Amino acid sequence: MNLQPLNLENTLIKLNPLTENDFEKLYKVASDPLIWEQHPISDRFKKEVFQLYFNSALASKSAFLIFNTTENELMGSTRFYDFNSENKSIAIGYTFLAIKYWGGKYNFEVKKMLLDYAFEFVNTVFFHIGPQNIRSQKAIIKIGASFSKEIEYDYYGKKTSNFEYKLDKETWINMNYK
Repeated sequence: MNLQPLNLENTLIKLNPLTENDFEKLYKVASDPLIWEQHPISDRFKKEVFQLYFNSALASKSAFLIFNTTENELMGSTRFYDFNSENKSIAIGYTFLAIKYWGGKYNFEVKKMLLDYAFEFVNTVFFHIGPQNIRSQKAIIKIGASFSKEIEYDYYGKKTSNFEYKLDKETWINMNYK
């Protein structure tokens, strides 16, 4: 599985692999404190904190910039992580969108694109969401994921509690999102 394919695009969204030259333009989107309000790392809008996020995303070699294709506007970022070829599983997360793209079709389209691609190679996709991030929990349940368990997750040396949601390939196929 290529964790950073070049061909993830539809009429609404385009995912471009993250590069080291993308910091300033991505930080411009991420610098809004409201984006991180429900997130376990709620001060990620600070440049030095966002730098940790960015460095980790770059090192993962599986992160993307999210663009609105109709306006060619940078909307945010997302990535694959925790790929396990033996268990045929992967996680999708570290996703954020500019506030103007909340509550509509954009988050769904990003997830759909990543899920359609991932399920060509894996049978299970995980999502890790902070307990206070009700907005993301509701969004992930809408696409068919179900609560799995509470876990401790390490965000750059800081342990945080997260809810793990799980979506299997069969459930995704049966949701019939064409």
